[in-house]
Amino acid sequence: MRISVFGAGYVGAVSCGCLAEFGHEIVCVDISPEKVTALAAGRSPIIEAEIGELIARNVACGRLTATTDAAAAVAASDLSIIAVGTPSAPDGAVSLHSVEAVLESIGQAIRHKPGLHTVVMRSTVPTGTAEKLAIPRLEATSGRKHGQGISYYSNPEFLREGTAVRDFHTPSMTLIGAPPDDTAAVLRALYAPIQAPLHVVPYRIAESAKHLSNVFHAVKLSFANEAGAVLSAMAVDAREAMQIFCEDRILNISSAYLRPGFAFGGSCLPKDTRSFLALGRQYGIATPFLDSLLLSNSHVIERAFTLISAHGRRPVAQFGLAFKGGTDDLRESPYVQLAERLIGRGYTLKIFDRHVQLSALVGANRSYIEQEIPHIEKLMTSDITSTLNDSEIVIIGHIGGEDRSELIKALTNQIVVDLVGIPELMEKSNLTYQGFCW
Repeated sequence: MRISVFGAGYVGAVSCGCLAEFGHEIVCVDISPEKVTALAAGRSPIIEAEIGELIARNVACGRLTATTDAAAAVAASDLSIIAVGTPSAPDGAVSLHSVEAVLESIGQAIRHKPGLHTVVMRSTVPTGTAEKLAIPRLEATSGRKHGQGISYYSNPEFLREGTAVRDFHTPSMTLIGAPPDDTAAVLRALYAPIQAPLHVVPYRIAESAKHLSNVFHAVKLSFANEAGAVLSAMAVDAREAMQIFCEDRILNISSAYLRPGFAFGGSCLPKDTRSFLALGRQYGIATPFLDSLLLSNSHVIERAFTLISAHGRRPVAQFGLAFKGGTDDLRESPYVQLAERLIGRGYTLKIFDRHVQLSALVGANRSYIEQEIPHIEKLMTSDITSTLNDSEIVIIGHIGGEDRSELIKALTNQIVVDLVGIPELMEKSNLTYQGFCW
């Protein structure tokens, strides 16, 4: 392919070297004459393992050139990759100044060339950039409609400085944001030499996945550093403890707990978070990130209440009371806290949870619910039909497989606030459906 790459920074330079090595004809575009001069001479503008050799070899054989002339680069290519920086603006948002400038340049150049031109966004941009900025700007400057002489894809990179070339060749996945029903054939062909799963998803999913990845990396580092400080104060080798922690690939280092939904609760997570924070205070260790966990969890419950209250003070049916399905453990259950919130605000409430039999509750479990909701037995129902009677708002917390199909069939004309994500409910046309994070 004939490809123009805009930006000679880490992502741009690595893309140039690696794609040229695949046999493509690459022209790199940058506003810096120094970078362009270096590239044209076969020198890498960045310090990165292996990239110097790749650039030198492909400049020498004529597959990689460099220029400051954006119009000439677009005219000489069929596909343009945007790989310019997106630094922080003064307010903390991402500055898209360089992205906008490149979009303008590409669009104006496309206006004066025949045939289809493909534009690919590799820069890290906020969710919604494709629809709100990139496509409208390209259409306005090129005089073409998207899909008619111009195509746009989101293709976020997952490269790490220091291992960028290796990451380019062996990524965990290739991610492409595309319009509906577009298979992104041109990018599938571009990345054919790379053996990795390839996902074609809506623009916003691709853009948000990259954003999420970087935020999660910051979360992991903050967790490790704060936890390490507390452990170190207790004469624990935090490196050894974390190494053992990472041996758990079922819960700790896995996709477990990374499904958006309702708040956490139960007898372990809240208690042990509080106890770890107490250890930090005891040893005088500041843990601002870990301190925010319980507050964040309470905000999840408040957000659920806000979704419900937006529909007015109507009779409510709540399915699920234990902290998770299949148990009768009510201790620090977020569903109990949500029920308390509703009762306190004057809502008429019925609750169904097949696994919670009040007469069978004992010990701390029974004491907790009697303290939190003293007259809980008046709210509990024994079947789905009686729970739904006269209820206008239905909260789906959790409901077992034996009851789920019956509930889905019975729901009609109610307002449903789904805290877990039941696909069959999303498809029912006779409901006012409100998903929690979807």
